[in-house]
Amino acid sequence: MTLSSDRATIAAIASAMSGTPMLSASPRDSVAALAGQGNVRRYRRGTYLFHQGDESFDLYFLWRGRVEISSLSSTGHRQLHTALDTPQFFGELGILGSLRRTATAEALEESMVWVVPGDVFVRFLSEHFEATKALLKALSAQVQAEESFVEDLLFLDLKGRVAKRLLQLVSPSLDDLPEDGTVLPSVVTHADLASLSGGSRENVTRILSDFQRRKLVERDGRRYVL
Repeated sequence: MTLSSDRATIAAIASAMSGTPMLSASPRDSVAALAGQGNVRRYRRGTYLFHQGDESFDLYFLWRGRVEISSLSSTGHRQLHTALDTPQFFGELGILGSLRRTATAEALEESMVWVVPGDVFVRFLSEHFEATKALLKALSAQVQAEESFVEDLLFLDLKGRVAKRLLQLVSPSLDDLPEDGTVLPSVVTHADLASLSGGSRENVTRILSDFQRRKLVERDGRRYVL
């Protein structure tokens, strides 16, 4: 559902955009001008923003809510990539490469998302090198994360991969471990962890039960506590 974007809403979205790594160094007036060229859409829980294989026409910015990014392999295996729950851009890869969507985006709760045509975003990048540089840095980090995942599959057993994924959900760097009692920022199911760790749900469930018996993790409602 597309909503009318009044000045207050656009100003709030522009402020949130300026707080992201991609646009933190860009002039505030330029970010505000970019925000004014998009529309705000409300997605109900369970609504798909786009599907894997769709044409990539628009760029998205999560303003409020929670959106899951996942994909299906050629064999039908579901791969969870991430669950977005803080203001951030997504869907930029298809825009930059003129590619079809490589993943599906689904609203996990009612979400407010800003949407702009891809050519508007590309034009903004061409005029603001600082944003382009920040985007390239973020894409490089994604490539490194994929390479790290392959290394984990080769050198860590499933228990080690599950432990590492739990830590990565609350800390971007394993050099800065979370304090005891840290709550995972989003609801993560056993199937999600299995997808993130490259294992079966049944084996991940057994590993999590073992972690709980050893007091390494606890449950607080639907969330895990480390």
